[in-house]
Amino acid sequence: METALKIAFATTDMEIVNQHFGSAKSFAIYAVDQDQAQLLEAAEFGVLNQDGNEDKLSVKIELLNGCAAVYCQAIGASAINQLLAKNIQPVKVHEGSKIIDLITDLQNEIKAGPSSWLAKAINQYKTPDPDRFKKMEDEGWDE
Repeated sequence: METALKIAFATTDMEIVNQHFGSAKSFAIYAVDQDQAQLLEAAEFGVLNQDGNEDKLSVKIELLNGCAAVYCQAIGASAINQLLAKNIQPVKVHEGSKIIDLITDLQNEIKAGPSSWLAKAINQYKTPDPDRFKKMEDEGWDE
């Protein structure tokens, strides 16, 4: 799974996305590619209130470093901005969304042609074509 994306899910039971990002007690982090998914890490935090305390976000965002996305039930504007600054796409899902179904949907999207955030995440892992400049030169330039 060399080109797998790291995807996080805010969950308390490892099966359903059931947490608000800011007060999430735990995350499941998977490596996902178009054919398989593998649990990489299950991280837990102490009890955190939704009290507007921004300090609690930094620990979570640091944990998610390297993730392409985090799925959660809800998320505040400050957390969204901080995640996007780290190139982590926040994804809000409906109550009761099963992690396995979300992974399957993500894999199907990768196969069918990814959306803008997913395409961007995938391109970060691609090695640039060493002949890309030669190909551009061969195409010519019309003004």
